[in-house]
Amino acid sequence: MGQAVPPAIRAKLGLRTPQIRLRKPEKTTPSAPLSKVPEYRHRLPHFHREDAHLFLTWRLHGSLPAKPPSHLSPTPGHAFVAADRALHRNRSGPQWLNDQRIAHLLAQTILAGHRERAFYELAAWVIMPNHVHLLILPKVAVPEITRWLKGSTARRANQLLGHTGLSFWQDESYDHWVRNTREFDQITAYIEENPVSAGLATSMDLWPWSSASSVELTSANLSRAEPS
Repeated sequence: MGQAVPPAIRAKLGLRTPQIRLRKPEKTTPSAPLSKVPEYRHRLPHFHREDAHLFLTWRLHGSLPAKPPSHLSPTPGHAFVAADRALHRNRSGPQWLNDQRIAHLLAQTILAGHRERAFYELAAWVIMPNHVHLLILPKVAVPEITRWLKGSTARRANQLLGHTGLSFWQDESYDHWVRNTREFDQITAYIEENPVSAGLATSMDLWPWSSASSVELTSANLSRAEPS
């Protein structure tokens, strides 16, 4: 086996020094604590991973104050949690989901998307006074799911409220693909503990509009409210 040519001689002879490229090891993604759920996006992806759950959040139109925050969040995850806490504090904006008729309509629609339409497998959900959290395993394209959930409920909610020509949901949604089992468990807890964190219930099972609730919505009710 010949000796390697020194770099100085290679340079004089016009020879290139071979480049050795090292493959970076795959990073293992540590699970974030509940207050630091990472990488949220305002725009939904145009595809979905068949093997991954999706954490999805949307809110009522005008439910956050127009004034920008006084400080910037260091990560998208921090920004999401800050916005979620702002929704908990903001009692001056619309709170239509406090209306039991609207909450019941929305809960039935969420469950119908799993049981009747088979658009997704439903892992966890909660309806707050001005926003919604879902943890799902999509079975169809995510934009199709959000159009159906938001479109059908907006029309029927506005009818119940006697509103005409008013926006019900904010156009944008937030989404995050779940990376591992530990993160799945953390996000499930984050969703189901939301009413307790907001001071709306002393225990998560006491909030009626949640997957953690001790109240079961019946199939008979579902069949009466399932949107077209």
